[in-house]
Amino acid sequence: MPVLPVIPSYITVHLGPPDSDAPNVTIPFIDYIKNVASSEIFPTWPENAIRANIYAQISFALNRIFTDYYRSRGYDFDITNSIGIDQSFINGREIFENISQIVDEIFNDYIVLGNSVEPYFTAYCDGREITCQGLQQWDTVALAEQGLTPYEILQRFYGDDINIVTNAPIGDRISTWDGRTLGFGDIGNSVQQIQIRLNRISKNFSAIPKINTVSGIFDKSTEDAVRAFQRAFDLTEDGLVGKDTWYAIQRTYSAVKRLNDLASEGLSREEVSGIFNTTLSIGDTGSEVFELQYLLALIAEYNNEISPPSIDGIFGEGTRSSLEAFQRAYGLSVDGIVNIDDWDRLYREYVGILESLPEGYFNSTTLPYGGRVLRLGVSGDDVRALQEYLNYISNTYTQIPKVEVDGIFGVATQAAVVAYKTIFGLDPTPIVSASVWEQITSTYRDLYDGQRASGGQFPGSELR
Repeated sequence: MPVLPVIPSYITVHLGPPDSDAPNVTIPFIDYIKNVASSEIFPTWPENAIRANIYAQISFALNRIFTDYYRSRGYDFDITNSIGIDQSFINGREIFENISQIVDEIFNDYIVLGNSVEPYFTAYCDGREITCQGLQQWDTVALAEQGLTPYEILQRFYGDDINIVTNAPIGDRISTWDGRTLGFGDIGNSVQQIQIRLNRISKNFSAIPKINTVSGIFDKSTEDAVRAFQRAFDLTEDGLVGKDTWYAIQRTYSAVKRLNDLASEGLSREEVSGIFNTTLSIGDTGSEVFELQYLLALIAEYNNEISPPSIDGIFGEGTRSSLEAFQRAYGLSVDGIVNIDDWDRLYREYVGILESLPEGYFNSTTLPYGGRVLRLGVSGDDVRALQEYLNYISNTYTQIPKVEVDGIFGVATQAAVVAYKTIFGLDPTPIVSASVWEQITSTYRDLYDGQRASGGQFPGSELR
């Protein structure tokens, strides 16, 4: 699913019921809305009534596209022209001038419910021959004649808790599936989306186990949940998320969330925002660049074809040279730009290096990064180590609160992480990735070495 909705440049309309052999037409989205509005409402209606109806028509169409309603069911179109299922569309019809002008103005505005990000499923009917729970078109005329604004008219039918997103970006239609088959060891925002969806689906289908951590890393618990989902929905049980499994998860997620319904549960920004910045290139700065440099530097220790970059959070020529050497060594596109395939291979190689080293290899005061993003709800020895490090650092940097060393990344540990990141000028997001782990352990080692040199004792020496 795209991070946030965009207005597609084009929409593909099936000129008949979904399962009919009618043809498809692909036309500019703005022309589609003009056609629908000219087919369903009268140009002589009050302008506020026309605008309210057009807002509903735009949102309805965008909801079909954003949730992949038809494409996730195996169809090759975005919407039909069947009245009662979708919206009226008469191919080649005349467009009314005043309707065309209004659509030109508001075609990239749409309705959302509350703080949800997806275009609301704005069901409607004519209100004379057919009545429904959503907007009733003829009733909008009377409300407009009473002086109500388009927004006030829409509130009468969809409730007070609606908002109108204005001037949404325009772009290519983005499918929820990016074309990659995902499996154990893969990493990225698509993996995160699968984890979020399966965890929500598991509330309705108890046979599907919860995924322990929504980390964007396809781990064993993610594979177990995928296999359980495949069993429950009669799919090939291979633990891989290809096209069929992806779209089955998408359909089921939309169903349990009621995204194609007036009673939608809604999607929060957190549910559609990715953990990983998918692209990095020269000139970029920040924690993602630091992460890239950290991974490249460690891999470079075991591959002499790669020169380690400076770990400074700045994507300069040295980082690009190191990245291009990595891309060349591992058969990736050598363009000096980090995309999701590069992130995936970087983490695979990093984890592979850690797994190949003999036990006790890291004979130091700190443990290496364990290969997973630490965040609220995660537990394990790596969290316990993190808590030890933060507590020790807090002896010097007292703004960092002490935490219980219990191996559980709870609210207190989250607060300590945010405090550390704030003090050291990092993005204060409450997660610990590879680069943040390196920063924390580096600070810990510096303080510990100074304490040891002055005759102090090393707390938590069992972590050596």
